[in-house]
Amino acid sequence: MGDLIIIVILLCIISSIIIYLYKAKKKGKTCIGCPYGGQCGSRQEGGCAKHEKEDTE
Repeated sequence: MGDLIIIVILLCIISSIIIYLYKAKKKGKTCIGCPYGGQCGSRQEGGCAKHEKEDTE
């Protein structure tokens, strides 16, 4: 019975993650998890321009 509860909890967590990723991609976010994901509209060479500036400093 304990194994069943753990499996149900893990399935809920995994399904929540999948739903979050699906909704984020549907909204057009490209860098999910990046703190600048919604702010960098001028990406250069596949990276966020603001993110690259911080890496060089």
